[in-house]
Amino acid sequence: MSLALNPAVAPIKSVEFIPVNYKASNWSQNTVVVKITDENGVYGLGEADGSPDAILAYSNIETEHKWLTNLTERVIGRLPIEINAIWDSMYDATQWQGMRGLGMFALSGIDMALYDLAGKQLGVPAYQLLGGTNKDKVHPYLTLYPAIPVDASLDVAIKGYAPLLEKAKAHNIRAVKVCVPIKADWSIKDVGYYLRELRGILGHDTDMMVDYLYRFTDWYDVARLLNSIDDLELYFAEATLQHDDLSGHAKLVENTRSRICGAEMSTTRFEAEEWITKGKVHLLQSDYNRCGGLTELRRITEMATAHNVQVMPHNWKTGITSAAAIHYQFAIGNAPYFEYVHPDFCDGELRKYLVTPEAELVDGGFEKPTAPGYGIDLNQQFMASL
Repeated sequence: MSLALNPAVAPIKSVEFIPVNYKASNWSQNTVVVKITDENGVYGLGEADGSPDAILAYSNIETEHKWLTNLTERVIGRLPIEINAIWDSMYDATQWQGMRGLGMFALSGIDMALYDLAGKQLGVPAYQLLGGTNKDKVHPYLTLYPAIPVDASLDVAIKGYAPLLEKAKAHNIRAVKVCVPIKADWSIKDVGYYLRELRGILGHDTDMMVDYLYRFTDWYDVARLLNSIDDLELYFAEATLQHDDLSGHAKLVENTRSRICGAEMSTTRFEAEEWITKGKVHLLQSDYNRCGGLTELRRITEMATAHNVQVMPHNWKTGITSAAAIHYQFAIGNAPYFEYVHPDFCDGELRKYLVTPEAELVDGGFEKPTAPGYGIDLNQQFMASL
């Protein structure tokens, strides 16, 4: 039966942007849920990054001409399976108001929701819409951030991380990422000592990544630090310098043996290409909710693979993006790990309760999904409590 004759494949009727805010004890928690519903009442879920108020305002922008068009007008009436064509049409509509800003964040959420809806319409998991898989299992790296102050002392930070690292080992997690507290008044030697202590707790059987949270402005200081802890065999160094300092990243690559990564705040394959050619990074972290969604991530990954660059997309959102991340990794992930914030390893109610069910972590990895789309739904009871 052709798609046109399949009654389950109905055109899109509506696109909703639902702002969600939740008070957090650590990082602020908010998101914008994107809900796309077809004419049969079937819906798919995605989410966009950025300020919920700003994204909601952008979603209500009035159409003025070809290059200043409300994104929903490029979606409503189309078949969800026409994902590439819809993406190109939406991208064209963002030109007038900036093709690298809020428009891409909103576009990313719509694109993510299309895969969920199309999968549900066709009765297939979302990874099949991305091209299928040759994998039976995928393994995340868990981002760990304890409930400690952003200006924590060395002792408080180390004690805060210890139980999380021990828990990761007990669950046979293959890789974890730790962070240097964003406002901690530490010297370079303090940071080196801190990471040695965490590596000692974790051991060398588990890969360890480090997020420096844009702590440094001088590439030479970073090179001194990374070279002094080279024996820790850290998997990558993230957010070492300021985000747009591509020349500094290139110098780091030239002067250390560490794997340098970046691009988490970038949008589109065009910015990703600059990180490869100018920044010379070993690994891209383009964000699911910012760069252009799964469709653009596929293009970015194909380009990066041609340059022998790994892609581990940035993921600091809710269970919607976490579910999409599993499907992405099964279909087109070109790296051994992908970032995952697991509800049992984080202090975040929004991550724990926004959607259901949570994918089961089995011996440190995830089995191949079988449910249509992403296999998740909004927790209506939790949504009603917000």
